[in-house]
Amino acid sequence: MKTIKIAIAGLFLLVASATQAQVSINVNIGSPPAWGPSGYAETEYYYLPDIESYYDVRASQFIYFGGGRWVRTTYLPRQYRNYDLYGGYKVVLNDYHGRTPYTYFDRHRVTYYKGYHGAPQRPYRPRAVYGYNEPRYDHKEYKHYDKHHDNHDRGDRHDRDDRHDHDDHHGHGGRR
Repeated sequence: MKTIKIAIAGLFLLVASATQAQVSINVNIGSPPAWGPSGYAETEYYYLPDIESYYDVRASQFIYFGGGRWVRTTYLPRQYRNYDLYGGYKVVLNDYHGRTPYTYFDRHRVTYYKGYHGAPQRPYRPRAVYGYNEPRYDHKEYKHYDKHHDNHDRGDRHDRDDRHDHDDHHGHGGRR
């Protein structure tokens, strides 16, 4: 009877440790970006041949060569700001696990040259579609300039902010 209890306790500990290991793996791996290819949720890196850069899925960072060294950043460098991440081909690097995928850059650059397209890819999540004049909140520096609204806002400033004196509105019919 004592042997059965020990066996059950050992089995319980084995299952508990396996469950803990599974949880740790899922927590450590980041989720793919919306523009990443679907079907590769466990991948750590993409190589972007058109811009000769990498994307670290876990850290949500681009890795590119600039200033004589490999740089990790949240955004693409200035020269690639208009690069279409949804439309560009992403090579899924299933055979590399580590922190420096650029160790194999010379091989990747030759094998996956600029303009390379392998099998068709679908994005992890569809591209957001915005209508004309619909507000966009996907970029921190986005500002919506509309002359009609801009003039309207200046004219209604005293309605929104009663702290300012009404004689203070230079250029809006106020006196100096």
